[in-house]
Amino acid sequence: MQTNTGLKDAIIGLGTIGQVLATNLTKGNRPLLLADRDLSKATRLAEQLGGLAQPMEIGAALEEADLVILAIWFASIEEVLRQYASQLAGKIIVDPSNPVAPDGKGGFVKTIDAAQSAGQVHAALLPEGAKMAKALGTLGAGSLASASGRKPDPAVLFYATDDRSIDGQIEELIRDTGFAPLRVGGIGESIRLEVFGDLHEFGALGKVVTLSEAKGKM
Repeated sequence: MQTNTGLKDAIIGLGTIGQVLATNLTKGNRPLLLADRDLSKATRLAEQLGGLAQPMEIGAALEEADLVILAIWFASIEEVLRQYASQLAGKIIVDPSNPVAPDGKGGFVKTIDAAQSAGQVHAALLPEGAKMAKALGTLGAGSLASASGRKPDPAVLFYATDDRSIDGQIEELIRDTGFAPLRVGGIGESIRLEVFGDLHEFGALGKVVTLSEAKGKM
């Protein structure tokens, strides 16, 4: 189960975002390990997606994968990073999370300090040798599904990482979801990619953008 880069990929968490990412990536001919606290959910989704998707228990998927997408709530990521530190050591971790919760009025409220980002919080908790990218979280699930594969001008997904050695892997991952990748800088810039940030659909950006439009925003 190898991708073009020779990496094995796992999506951990099969809520709305995880399911959309799995669908987009298998459409992009990218094999995946699928894991969720409810193994039956992973099994059902794998059956729907076909032979490129393989369901697994979380620990087993993390052990086997080289690149891990943590498609889970912000509040749960710290627990996963600590509980599975040995399985995640030395691996590429993709964090699409947004540190928000419903505000009871139909909107969202940030759950950490206004100056903090989920990317910075999680980068400080990385297991030994792990490399992290903030990516795949700049669009809501609806746009992530509907804007995938646009032609001739693909929509953009932004990413941030401190380790330039994984730029190629992250950019290929984003292309395989049906989007154009655009790096904004290091993890210190990840606040721009999260809800309320200037490069998020639910922030100042306000919409899906093409590569030329995105470069104008940079």
